[in-house]
Parts: sequence; structure tokens; C-alpha cells
Amino acid sequence: MSIDESAESVAATASATRYPVAPGYRVNVRSGPGTKYRIVRTLPLGASVPIYCQTPGEWISGPYGTTNIWDNIADGEFVSDAYVKTGSDGYVAPRCS
Repeated sequence: MSIDESAESVAATASATRYPVAPGYRVNVRSGPGTKYRIVRTLPLGASVPIYCQTPGEWISGPYGTTNIWDNIADGEFVSDAYVKTGSDGYVAPRCS
């Protein structure tokens, strides 16, 4: 990674909006956009997460509807948007590349 790429990464990290996870849920964080991906950690009750980018994946039903949008919350970490209160049924961040 170059110095420019590193600076861009830090800027993106600092500017990501945080969104609350649905109250009463401990959400599994996966290594990719679906339940077939391994669980890398579980979010605690009352967590909020940054969304750096979003990508289509497995369809999931949760407290905020049914969606195939998965939120990238850290490098190699994804949660279903069905459990994150973004205020939108669509994309609220750039698509992951």
C-alpha cells in the first residue's frame, strides 16, 4: 500500500457514518456477504457500526425488512443491512469494489 492509499484509507475510516444495530440483537459479523461465510465476531447489544461500502449478497430477513444488501463495517467484516437502521431500503454508501 502506498502512502497515498494509506491516507485515503484513513480519510475514509474517519468519515464513515455510524448506524445503530437493531435493539435487542447480537448480530453476527461475517467474512463475506452471506451466512455461508464464517462468523468473525458478534456485535454486542446496543452496537453501532460504520458502513464503508455495501454489496449485494444473500437475501436476509430481519427487523428492518428483507434485503440482499450487506454492509462492510471493517476490512473483511460484513453484516446484513436487515439488522442495521440506515433509514433507507437502498444503498446508503458506495458499492464495494
